[in-house]
Amino acid sequence: MVEPSKGVGFKQEPRPVTGFFHLFILQDKVNLLYNILGCSMAILEIKYLDVYAVFSILIIFGLIEVLGGLYGKNSKRSKNDWYVELVSTFQLFIFIKPIIFLLSALLFAKLLPEYRNNFLGSSLWASTLFVLIGDDLLQYWYHRKAHKWPWLWKLHRPHHTAREMGVLVSYRNAVLYYVLMPNIWWLGIATYFGLYREVLIAIIMKQLIVTGAHSEARWDAFLYNHKFLHPLAWLIERLISTPCTHFSHHGKSPADGVSNPNGNFSNMFFIWDVIFGTALITRKYPEVFGIPDDPDDSWQSHLYYPFVKSVKTRSEIAAQKV
Repeated sequence: MVEPSKGVGFKQEPRPVTGFFHLFILQDKVNLLYNILGCSMAILEIKYLDVYAVFSILIIFGLIEVLGGLYGKNSKRSKNDWYVELVSTFQLFIFIKPIIFLLSALLFAKLLPEYRNNFLGSSLWASTLFVLIGDDLLQYWYHRKAHKWPWLWKLHRPHHTAREMGVLVSYRNAVLYYVLMPNIWWLGIATYFGLYREVLIAIIMKQLIVTGAHSEARWDAFLYNHKFLHPLAWLIERLISTPCTHFSHHGKSPADGVSNPNGNFSNMFFIWDVIFGTALITRKYPEVFGIPDDPDDSWQSHLYYPFVKSVKTRSEIAAQKV
């Protein structure tokens, strides 16, 4: 039998990929899967340790606040505030951060598979400082822009509606604010490159300072109450965030001469505010916290804006503001 001519117009069936080339593609997929699984296991281990460390620090500072009478009958916290703070804290550490870390691993396992664990074994303290500086500088500028860009302010706004300070105020933000937060992605990427220990140390160190800066424990008052400690206070309040400098950021109005709601943006290293000209150091604590003309939005609209909007028509996050 004569085979048909394979000239112009003849449709030849594509050959299946076989042999060595097929094995090469399969091996490439196996390597990608190995990278993803390896990173995922390391990330989940870090996140478990992260959760234990974070909640331990929150509990310690929280107990100090309870013993100090913060949550007594004179507390300004409403039931709505408790929902905002507890739900936001839980979903950040149990869902949002682990998912961002895993997405970072997926992205870089695809883009740069050969660089996984590339910095494993680097100098521990030099690498930790690198992770911390990158994390905190990114958060400083993100936080600063959140007070300038209206759309981002609406996601950060729950953080400033608290009428009293406390450890859980640290994590009052809309879900989307955390999803877009660049320093969380930075930590996920650092983990992919093998800086596991460094990321964990950085998280614990930053958590101690950030929680302490929001806590009503006001540990820095001890430095201000003893004159011989004033030189040490001068150094500390310019290096890291303290209750005094961060409470100032949460003050309701700059008219009191103490509050600086459009400054003192730093989270861990207050030196960013000093360098970039947004610092106010008074060694005094504001008496009133919150935002002007607060309509007291629901916890759902606080956390899930723009997907859930406020029913209060005078609210910034209302569906139709009047």
